[in-house]
Amino acid sequence: MTDLKAKYSKILLRPRITEKATFLAEANVHAFEIASDATKKEVTEAIKAFYKINPIKVRIVKNPAKEVFIKGKKGIKSGVKKAYVYLKKEDKFE
Repeated sequence: MTDLKAKYSKILLRPRITEKATFLAEANVHAFEIASDATKKEVTEAIKAFYKINPIKVRIVKNPAKEVFIKGKKGIKSGVKKAYVYLKKEDKFE
């Protein structure tokens, strides 16, 4: 079991805590930042392994990297890959 958790800890990086994610959590949709090469099937298996919950569906969204100009300096804002995990009404993350 620990081997599975070690494998899946590289897929689910962290929960995404933003204003939009908080609003969606009321509708039982939870957002996670995931690895750039993760698939829907891997995310579903990771949710099952960590939280012992079977999600209804998983949606994946990619935000691309962007160039920014702040205080006279150029930089790059890193991109992120997010997963929206839809749960049944009676399911909750603990």
